[in-house]
Amino acid sequence: MEHVRKPSWLKIDIGVNPRYAATKQIVESHHLHTICSSGLCPNRSECWGNGTATFMIGGNICTRCCKFCNTSTGKPLPLNPDEPTHVAESIRLMKLDHAVITSVDRDDLPDLGAAHWVKTIQEIKRLNPNTTFEVLIPDFRGRTELIQQVIDAGPNIISHNMETVRRLSDTVRSVAKYDTSLQVLKQIAENGITAKSGIMVGLGETPEEVEELMDDLLAIGCSVLTIGQYLQPTHKHYHVHEYITPDQFRKYHEIGIEKGFKAVESAPLVRSSYHAKKHVCFAKPKQ
Repeated sequence: MEHVRKPSWLKIDIGVNPRYAATKQIVESHHLHTICSSGLCPNRSECWGNGTATFMIGGNICTRCCKFCNTSTGKPLPLNPDEPTHVAESIRLMKLDHAVITSVDRDDLPDLGAAHWVKTIQEIKRLNPNTTFEVLIPDFRGRTELIQQVIDAGPNIISHNMETVRRLSDTVRSVAKYDTSLQVLKQIAENGITAKSGIMVGLGETPEEVEELMDDLLAIGCSVLTIGQYLQPTHKHYHVHEYITPDQFRKYHEIGIEKGFKAVESAPLVRSSYHAKKHVCFAKPKQ
């Protein structure tokens, strides 16, 4: 396919403020692993400056091979039993107000990593009682008992990404299914926890398909949505079909709010954890 030139609005301006500089120094000097750094997130200056950061658990090798994702794929190493405590200690060291935790898929494990998730949530609560946090979880292959373990651990917000519209889901996701993801989010919402999801655009979807996805999410109780531009990690990954204009992103935001979402983050450089801290206002207090 013909290469689509990246537009000017995707240029990144990394600003600096005192809190960002202090957080960056802590991350580098203590060798802390954040998705903000390893993923070269364009929003890390803003997020770190506002006291928010994202961590990945379960190792750095995923058992799935989605066409949009640059995470290494293969046979993961055994889980590090000290990782939950290390993540919690990192959050405390960075003096974060809000944290986001995500993970690779661990389809190699009997419980798909659910117990590791629970331990991480418990450790964050133990060492950071005043820090709010969101978990961005995999689909656990739709196994409701495993999803319930994470729900019962009681994070402030539980997010699970749809990634794209129904028509493109099987093309760009290697294992996850559109309807399975909807059921994951439905289970979260039915348990009284704020359900959040995110999608990429520019994969070849139409505005009508994005609106259909919004309707599907609202129908199962999802209340927060993020929409950002897909950026092709390497030439081997799924191609960028088009770069969506800032004006269209603004339209998606307006449509989403009109339809009934409590919050919609929609802009070219938006990622799943963008402005995550402000979404806590929609969550119930931790028990």
